[in-house]
Amino acid sequence: MLMLKRLRNLVSPPGVEQRAALLAGKNISYTLKRSRRRRSIGLRIDDRGLTVSVPLRASEKWLHSVLQDKAHWVVEKLDGWQQRKQPEICWADGESIAFLGEQLTLRVRQSLFAAPAQQRGGELWVFVANDSKTEHIERAVMHWYQQEAERLYAERVMQYAALLNVMPRAVRLSSAKTQWGCCTARGTVHLNRQLIKLPLRLIDYVVVHELAHLREMNHSAAFWCVVETVCPDYIGLRGELKVCRL
Repeated sequence: MLMLKRLRNLVSPPGVEQRAALLAGKNISYTLKRSRRRRSIGLRIDDRGLTVSVPLRASEKWLHSVLQDKAHWVVEKLDGWQQRKQPEICWADGESIAFLGEQLTLRVRQSLFAAPAQQRGGELWVFVANDSKTEHIERAVMHWYQQEAERLYAERVMQYAALLNVMPRAVRLSSAKTQWGCCTARGTVHLNRQLIKLPLRLIDYVVVHELAHLREMNHSAAFWCVVETVCPDYIGLRGELKVCRL
């Protein structure tokens, strides 16, 4: 038993363990975190899976009881996250990539000289060296995505900032795993790089949402009234965004 504890400490920080449990007929791996500050057992599910936070001296019986009580909820939520995961992209000629709610066909062409990717109608042309590997193709596409995002986000922010009579301190690209956008207390708007793959109407909704925080730094009724002034169909757009993969 002592040796097992030492091995756990080698692979996880103190108070953190990797475990598994049979929940609703499925073997579920999860991260167990112990904390002196907790008074109850909390379960969180995100892109990293299930995390269970417990008081420092929580008994195994209590833990088992909570997990079994929430078993069906855990399995349902984990299945939902699995379905939301972005499919793996094969970075090769003929692959489809998302852009503004549409699919572009990737066209990979050999070139002796470096050249930026170019959109030609429903295709994105990427130029790579003869010995280029898939990661080089991916890097070229990601660079194109970033350039398009920076240009489009700046354009949409300027348009809606004028309508809302606000001005953000700065606009930054974000790589957040769980947020499409955020607005800091200092007035900086962060917009997720992945937004560039979604339809323009959803990009606009996120832009309006974050800019509205410059007038109401909350999600009160007053905040949604601000959003509605320039985005009257925000309820439908918010529901549409919730089912989009991040």
